[in-house]
Amino acid sequence: MTTPTVPALPLADIHLHTEPSFWPLAWGWWVVIIVSLIIISFVGYQFHRRNHHVAAKQEAIAILKTYSFDDGVTAINTLLKQAALSYFPRSVIAPLTGMQWLTFLDQQLPLKYRGFVDQQSSWQQGLFSSTPLTEPQFNDCQQQALLWLQHALPAKTNDHGNTSTMITKESSNV
Repeated sequence: MTTPTVPALPLADIHLHTEPSFWPLAWGWWVVIIVSLIIISFVGYQFHRRNHHVAAKQEAIAILKTYSFDDGVTAINTLLKQAALSYFPRSVIAPLTGMQWLTFLDQQLPLKYRGFVDQQSSWQQGLFSSTPLTEPQFNDCQQQALLWLQHALPAKTNDHGNTSTMITKESSNV
């Protein structure tokens, strides 16, 4: 017995097209890539700028934490002056001493952290007296300096303007 065969149709072979490539990209993808690169660059620049801006603050905090009772309040005061000079104009910071300096430090802090003027006797004794501070007094001064470095720096722009005019008025009276 023979099986009937189906006659072959005259069809051409199927040829698949090549898969489309990703290049060249459509103009919309170029816009997305360029905008993404601009945003990444901007964020990176802001991050670098912020880190550079707070570097003096972080270094001053690290140095302050290494100070011991033997270093004295003079070392803490010098460190505070150096940190202040990193964020405020030299013409504002350099002439400040004594009560004016302590008032300036307090003015840069939020109200709940202020205490330089309250601890004036400890600061004055540690800086100018031949009688040394006790260790608890030194620790209080060191803690107050740490609060100042953490909460007053970097300088706020609107506080800075008020401070410079106040300092100029006081120094013109001398």
